[in-house]
Formats: sequence, structure tokens, C-alpha cells
Amino acid sequence: MGKLHSSLIFRSIVNGGRNPSKFHSSYSFNTIASHVREKQKKHDSLNNVDDAFFLFNKMIHKYPMPSVVEFNKLLGAIVRMKRYGIVVSMCSQMELFGVSHDVYTLSILINCFCQLGQIDFGFSILGKMLKLGVEPTVVTFSTLINGLCNQSKISQAVGLFDEMIGRGYQPDLIVYSTMLNGLCKTKNTDGAVRFLRMIEERGFEPNIVAYNTVIDCLCKNSLLKEAFDLFSEVKVKGIRPNIVSYNCLIHATCNLGQQKETRQLLNEMVDNNISCDIVTYNILIDAHCKEGMIYKAVDIVDTMVKQGIEPNIVTYNIFIDAYCKEGMVSKAVETIDTMRKQGIEPNVITYNILVYAYFNKAMVSEAEDIVDTMIKQGIEPDVVTYNAIINGHCLQNQMGKAKRVFSLMIEKGCAPDILSYNIMINGYCKSKRLDEAMELFHQIAQNGPIPDTVTYNTLMQGMCQFGRVIAACELFKTMLASGPVPNLVTCLILLDGLCTRGKLEVALKLFRAMQNSRLKLNVASYNILIDGLCKAGNIEVGKELFHKLSVNGLKPNVYTYAIMINGFCRNGLPDEAYQLFRSMEDNDCLPDSFCYNVMIQGFLRNGYTLKATQLLSEMVGKGFSANLCTATLILDLILRSNNSILV
Repeated sequence: MGKLHSSLIFRSIVNGGRNPSKFHSSYSFNTIASHVREKQKKHDSLNNVDDAFFLFNKMIHKYPMPSVVEFNKLLGAIVRMKRYGIVVSMCSQMELFGVSHDVYTLSILINCFCQLGQIDFGFSILGKMLKLGVEPTVVTFSTLINGLCNQSKISQAVGLFDEMIGRGYQPDLIVYSTMLNGLCKTKNTDGAVRFLRMIEERGFEPNIVAYNTVIDCLCKNSLLKEAFDLFSEVKVKGIRPNIVSYNCLIHATCNLGQQKETRQLLNEMVDNNISCDIVTYNILIDAHCKEGMIYKAVDIVDTMVKQGIEPNIVTYNIFIDAYCKEGMVSKAVETIDTMRKQGIEPNVITYNILVYAYFNKAMVSEAEDIVDTMIKQGIEPDVVTYNAIINGHCLQNQMGKAKRVFSLMIEKGCAPDILSYNIMINGYCKSKRLDEAMELFHQIAQNGPIPDTVTYNTLMQGMCQFGRVIAACELFKTMLASGPVPNLVTCLILLDGLCTRGKLEVALKLFRAMQNSRLKLNVASYNILIDGLCKAGNIEVGKELFHKLSVNGLKPNVYTYAIMINGFCRNGLPDEAYQLFRSMEDNDCLPDSFCYNVMIQGFLRNGYTLKATQLLSEMVGKGFSANLCTATLILDLILRSNNSILV
């Protein structure tokens, strides 16, 4: 938990509205107050900042001054308008005019600082409360816990929760739900499930919202069995699942392609008299579009409309994205026209989809026109837009333009995310500008977002491609010490780099470390090392590793066989290579064009001309053809022998 400061630290807050001193009129205080009360009856909140300022100005100048309770009511109304900076300013003025803050005022102020992302000032208020002898309430702690959770500071939130209990406060269901939300938001599934059980053990009965939060978290972490188990438990307890419960599970089953389970859930909804909402339909539409069945998605829209539910911006964006991914950009544009006719204007997501689509088709001017259009429509480009533009320029190898857009993004106050940096780093690596990529990497370390696995993988790939394997190894050490956990791709990049540079001793050490780790090695892991060993003349070690594949539950693929065949041939063992080639069919791995060419080349290099010609005829009979290397070797043999080897 953050340190509790003993005094309130005020800082200048930019006033979101007009200066309160400018709101004077001939209306009486009672007239305005009556007007405000009327609004509160109708809307349960003020929705006019000018009225709020006017009322506050009248209140602080009225004699006798209204009680702090009346001020709290006004502050609460302004909070509902989400004008948190104004509330902070008003609280400061209240103190200047001698209005003492009570626990409710201070709790409101804490909430405002939390909403403004200034959690430390929230803790300062708590420190002030304790110093003044004002007893914080459960709401006070709940507000701070929520503020910490919103900033993903879960360990601090847990610390404050424990301190709250240590001070003798009894958390209510709101506090528990806040913690639960925070744990789920940070994908701490185990923690969320344990916390849910703790709520139950302490005598609270979580509501369906709490259960839905955990079910959704389990679904998003691909723990579908656990999600269904909890869903069943909810029903056994007599708690009726709602549309949100079903949507969470339907979304998960659709993402995993479990059509049978999706149908069961939809049928269960019908049995329980729960109607699909727009979210359900959008999930189903999205699932069909991702499977390339746009026509079926259109049928779902027809069903939806018949049920009285109109497509929304999300629905249209799903179709626009699907059309763009299918290369049907003109159809996507038509969909936007249809959407507009229905009174729905494109949002930033709509425009971002089109920008990506045009850049992917190298239609740079069209993509830039889309950006101009969105700005004219009053929609500011967001980080996704800028990333699309930067990526488009990188794909065109226009790193100068990409860098200018990256700089413009920062100037416009749009903070680059890690994807922005990864795109730039990848662009520099592909443009053979590794030093600039590293310079950008060091910038991230100083003031940027935290580098992720992709950042490290991209840089190590670039280093290995340019023969800087030692530098890649050093970066790998940095990653192990202070970076994200390396994944299989990370290790394969480094393994390939080491093998390519002939550093087999280090490669073997890395491979053994990979085997001893939690990484699930695939056949590609073995292929890289076997290839490196064979090319270095260590054919026996490569052969041994080849045989270990089946022992470790892996099956050699066509590329594995091609590596071994090439290895045998290069080491003067064409007969053993041919024996392995013929065993492929028995092992349910039919030779392809690549394998045939490798075997033929091996025969030709080892002087097995007759066998080469026989295998060449067999290859052509199977519909394969000689590649450039095979053709070159055949032509060279013809020229040297002054005769056709095919006669």
C-alpha cells in the first residue's frame, strides 16, 4: 500500500468548466435551487455544469452558509456528471470559505482523485482524515481499493484490503466485488476464484454479477471447463443465470470453435425464457465471419432484425472487418454507406479497419484519405490508427515516413504503446538498420512502455540474421534477468542463429535447457538442431536426435526427413539417405517435391547418375518438377559428359 501522508497536498487542476465567479444573474438563490431540485427529480442528477457552478457560488456566499450536507449533495451531483476536476476545485474553495469537510466530503474527494488517476492524492486525503480524527468508512476504503484496481495495482489493493480488515472494518459485498473485478481485470484467475470462495466462507452470498465476473475471467483465459463448472454451481445454488452469463460462455465456445456447446447454450436460453440481445447476436455474427461464412452471418442479422433488434456500430464493424480481411474492401465501403443510411456514423474503429486494409493492399493514398476523412468528421486518430499508418509505411520500407508519423503521434499527445515500438523496431530490422532498432529499444527502457516478448524476439531475430549472435545471446540474458519470460519462438530464434553460425556447443546447451524447461518442444525445435548438426558434419549426433523424436512423442515431418537425407548425402552416405527416403511412406509421411529434389541432388553429387535419373522420372510421374538446384546439377552433368543423362 502507498504511504499514508499526514497532510493534503493540493495541486493545480485544470478547470473543466467556466470560472464560477462569472455565473451571476438576477435569479434568486431559491429560484436556482428550485430549478436544480426539479432537475434532480427528473434525472436524479444535474446535467448542466453552469447551473452547478452558479449554485455553488450562491451557496458559499449565502449567510448563514448551508451545511456541509448540502454541499455534499451538490458535489455528488457533479461527480455523476464525471466532472471530477471541478469537484476537487470546489472542495478547495469550501475549505477557504470555512466549510469543514466531513467523512462524506473527503470520500467524494478521494473518489475524484482516483477517477483522475491521481491515486497518491487519494491516499493523502486518507492520511488527512486519520490526522483530523475523521473515521474513514468502508466506502472510503472501497473507493481507494477501486482506484488501485483501475490502475492494475492489485498487490497494493490487496494490502489495503488486509489493512482495512486489520483496522476492524467489515468489508461489504461492494468491497469484495471491487477486489474481484480487479483480480479478473489483471487475469489473476486463481486469485479471483480463491477470493470468490473467501466471500462465500465469510457469509456473503455473491450475486450473479460477481459470478459472471469470474466466469468471464475463466473464459478469457481459455479455462472453459472451469467456467462451465462454476456456471453449473451457480444454477445448483438457485441463482438464475442472466444474459451476461450466457454471453460469456457463448463467446468462449465460439472462439474455440465448439459449435455443439454453443447450440446447447442457445437452446438452454430458450428453455429459460432468456432472449438473445445485441451482444449475443454480435458474438454469433463475428464467429461466422471469422470462419469465412459471411453469408451465414448475414442470415443471423435478418433473424435479429425480425426479433426487433437493429444492428449497431459493433455489428457493422464486424462485417467491415470481415470484408477487408477477405480482400473485399469495396464491399466494406458499401457497408459503411448502408450504415450511414441507417443513421449510424462510423467510429474510430471503423476507420482503423479501413486504414489497415488499404495499407495492407499497398494503397497508401487511399489509406491517408481515410485518415483525413476521420479528422474532418471530428474523430481524432488513436494509437491504433497511428500504428496502422506506421505499419503501412514500414511494409513499404518507408522508414523515414514511419518515423515522422511516430514523432507526430507523440506531438499530438497520443502515447505510443508497445505495439507502436514493436512495429518500428521490426521495420528497422527488415530495413537492415539494426542500430536504429536498438536505439529505439533503449528509448523504451528509459521512458516507454515495458518491452514484451515480441520486442525481444524481433531484435534477436534481426541480430541473428545479420550474424550478431553474441549480441543476441546478451539480449537473451537481459530478457532472462529483467524482461518477460522467453517463449518457444524466442528460443528457436536463438537456436537457429547459433546453428547457422556453427556455435553447436552453445546450441546444444540451449536445447537441453529448453528440454528441462516448461516449454513444449515441437518438431521445428528438433529440425533446427538436426540441420545444424548435419551441416557441421555431426551426422551421428543428428541421427540420434532424429530417433529421439518418436521417443518424445513427436513425429518427423517432411522437412525433418529432407534435413536427414541431405545430411547423409553431404556426408557421403547416399545409400543410407535413400533407405530413409523409402521409409517415409511406411511412416505416414509421403515425400513431396522438396524431398524428391533433395534426394536427386544427393545422388547427383555422389555420382549415382542412374539412380538420380530413375528417381527423376518417378518424381515427374507424381506431378512434381525439378527445382533450380536440381536442374542446374543435371545441366552441369550433361555439359560435362556431352550427352543427355536422360537417354
